[in-house]
Amino acid sequence: MKLGVLAGGNGLGLDELIGRVREAAEAGLDSAYFTQVLSWDAVQLAALAAREVPGIAVGTAVTQTYPRHPLALAGQALTTQAASGNRFTLGIGPSHGPLIETHFGLSYDRPARHVREYLSALVPLLRGERVDYRGETLTAAGRVEVPGAEPPPVLLAALGPVMLRLAGELADGAVTVWTGPETIADHVTPAVTRAAASAGRPRPRVVAGVIVSVTADPEGVRRRVAESLGPVGDLPGYRAVLDRQGRSGVEETVVAGDDSAVERAVRAYAEAGATELVVSPFGDARERARTLGLLAALRGRRGGAQ
Repeated sequence: MKLGVLAGGNGLGLDELIGRVREAAEAGLDSAYFTQVLSWDAVQLAALAAREVPGIAVGTAVTQTYPRHPLALAGQALTTQAASGNRFTLGIGPSHGPLIETHFGLSYDRPARHVREYLSALVPLLRGERVDYRGETLTAAGRVEVPGAEPPPVLLAALGPVMLRLAGELADGAVTVWTGPETIADHVTPAVTRAAASAGRPRPRVVAGVIVSVTADPEGVRRRVAESLGPVGDLPGYRAVLDRQGRSGVEETVVAGDDSAVERAVRAYAEAGATELVVSPFGDARERARTLGLLAALRGRRGGAQ
């Protein structure tokens, strides 16, 4: 299992964001991802980070589909792939109804249909093919050419059965959040793997996002997570996956504790079938440093996180 970090953070400046990618690279981690809400553009950040920090893979986890036409996103993604020397993974997702409808003024009707049509247009465009796609939710006609850019892998944000099926059938795998190892093992990995096999596609990637803190005060960390992120658990897609796990809030999915407890949790994700763990280090400066240090030790230890 590969180990990476989610390099974003509320209120961080560009130098700080790039600095987090540099920290991850210096720690020997495999990847650094950026997320998209209403601030920094995640795809552009990945391109900038890749140019500034050699070696480490970069990606989005995730950027929203509804506000970005497949032709436009294909151009962005292939540009980032060229800028990164083909180290880029494009993670996409439909986001959530309240965000798309309230902030962008777009309909969130039948998001699964939207995602199917979006991927049907996007994936051939990323391969440099000319498309003339006319669906119920979008039309895409044209071709995107970016010399030197290989088609980037595409991951789909997927938690429920329908999206997991699309992730295996039409994308290169799934990226999750708020999912514990048991849910990865019993729900995510089987569903996306089954869909990929049925479609004749290679074994898919399963990228699990998780908040992690090496700390002497795990309950204090969970309390702070609840204070800062608690409302996101009310979004329907997140509420469904939390209910599936019997969790009342996102804070209950946090991995927090001493080195041994965190290492056990990391190993549990690997055993559950996650191909990559994308960690959001949480806490004060000392806790974040301890968390990154443990990840570096696990990555450097032969078989440590495998």
